[in-house]
Amino acid sequence: MPEPGYTCGEMMKDFNLVVVGIGGQGVLTLANIVAEAAMKEGMDMKTSELHGLSQRGGPIPCHVRFGKKIYSSLVMAGQADLVISLEPLEALRAAYYGSKEKRTVFVFDTWRIIPSSILTQKETYPSIKEIKSSLKKFSSRAVALDASDLVKKNTESVVSTNVYLLGYCVGKKFFRLKKSSIVEGIKKVIPEKYFEMNKKIFELGFGRR
Repeated sequence: MPEPGYTCGEMMKDFNLVVVGIGGQGVLTLANIVAEAAMKEGMDMKTSELHGLSQRGGPIPCHVRFGKKIYSSLVMAGQADLVISLEPLEALRAAYYGSKEKRTVFVFDTWRIIPSSILTQKETYPSIKEIKSSLKKFSSRAVALDASDLVKKNTESVVSTNVYLLGYCVGKKFFRLKKSSIVEGIKKVIPEKYFEMNKKIFELGFGRR
């Protein structure tokens, strides 16, 4: 059965997700959860990952595309349906994946990780207001969430921020995957001893208004 609010045809349309952040924030984990959920729902799926940068703690983009039949793993400029960013500046750097014509939605955490280039070149890190304003030129909606702060209050760590953001996007129906499929994806990707904690964080994000 399709998720309430979507027709069968809409459920099988190609969907383009871009996940960005800094290596170590769980970009690949988030993408893998979505990929597992898409496969569980019988969709064709392809992902593109950059492992090298993640190991060095640098910026890392990850693409997930799913639908009836997917031929390429890469999301082209202006073609993202949803961009999830685990770091504010990385959302801005990924702006070119979005477009108003595509009605791209950007969702990003407000927790900042200042890159060395900002410090060494004495540049100014843009404010959240400036980032949102810039993203609106490439999207139908840009959402800034204090996700890391809330996750830290609940777990004393920011490790599960990626799962919180995912829960929020599922709750707001920003992409066409069932909640139950995402939970199954979390169960498959996250180590068993951390599953219940991550499920709790997912529910926190899912229920956010």
